[in-house]
Amino acid sequence: MAGAMNILNMASFGVAAAILSFATSLLIVLSQNWHGKHSLDHDLSAIQKVHTIAVPRIGGIAVMTGLIFSAIFFAIVSPSLVKPINIQDVFSLLLASCPIFLVGTLEDLTKRVSVKARLVASMVSAFLASWLSGAIIDGLDIWGFDALLTIVPFAILVTAFVVAGGTNAINIIDGFNGIAATVVIIMLAALGYLAWRCGDVLVTQLALLIAGAAFGFLVVNYPTGRLFLGDGGAYLLGFLVSEVMILLLIRNPSINAWQVLAICAYPIIEVLYSIYRRKIVRKMSPGHADRLHLHALIYRRVVCQMLRHNPARPWLRNAAVVCFVGTWVAVMSFIAVVAGDTIVSALVIVALQVGSYLAIYARLVRGHWRWYTVRVVSGSLLIVPDIKIP
Repeated sequence: MAGAMNILNMASFGVAAAILSFATSLLIVLSQNWHGKHSLDHDLSAIQKVHTIAVPRIGGIAVMTGLIFSAIFFAIVSPSLVKPINIQDVFSLLLASCPIFLVGTLEDLTKRVSVKARLVASMVSAFLASWLSGAIIDGLDIWGFDALLTIVPFAILVTAFVVAGGTNAINIIDGFNGIAATVVIIMLAALGYLAWRCGDVLVTQLALLIAGAAFGFLVVNYPTGRLFLGDGGAYLLGFLVSEVMILLLIRNPSINAWQVLAICAYPIIEVLYSIYRRKIVRKMSPGHADRLHLHALIYRRVVCQMLRHNPARPWLRNAAVVCFVGTWVAVMSFIAVVAGDTIVSALVIVALQVGSYLAIYARLVRGHWRWYTVRVVSGSLLIVPDIKIP
């Protein structure tokens, strides 16, 4: 009975966060005539944009509001309800998220914050989390490398790098209605389940809280796109998911890092491949915006071929993209939870996702499934990437 009550208590965090996030999202949409001069996404001509009307891009404020006030409510109004849960750890993590959230939101309002400034802010948030919550990676199940992680300064730098990468990964996939929030909710559900299975109340609670706030926003965002996460919201969710991953690993040694990576592989693969094709293939800045992310290719090469443009529902094609991406992430996360208990099996699942991503990308860009070419160089056979970006 006590265990069931504790689960109910933790679930109530997510419900409260969802309600508060939804209410704030709705308020932002209804009041856009007042703040629209600063909050609307007026630049519809940008290369990566597919929406046709100006929409508020400050959904991150709704997510943060849901997180903060649900935590405050349970801390003040019902202290006995959350007694088994360390609410101080929740506030520490939210405090650490402030630099990247504020810088991202400032970009949403001014459109003048550089990519470098946002990257620095994500690392500052990571350092704060390491200090306030003790969220420092102490092992990644990589032979030899884990020995270096026993050196605290090195471990802190690696943690900051991982968090910054995860933070930007969610922003990278935030291109169509519902994708970022849906992917975050799926990943948190899987991570939260692993934490619950290990008896980790804090990480389970955090997963439910963040997923609830993301869901409250998603109800307003999907399918019609009346409100966008913006950089502030995407960075916030990316940072929090990254911290949940780290806390899950350092608090539960029975969970291997490759299983966690298998759950969160899609956005990480997307950001790493985006850096590769921009920096190596196209010889441009990794921060340069384009329309060549996998979700953008799915939209142009699959969805637009399957669905005719509907003037009565101009958002329909946009909303259909998440059906492909969300299904893939859900299936792979489920497989990772069920079969990723060992390092070998988790590695296989990660490799499967990398290979599938490259094959699908090659199919969408080149019209065939092969993503490599075998060439003879100086008498040796070499396998080289064969994904030429149009």
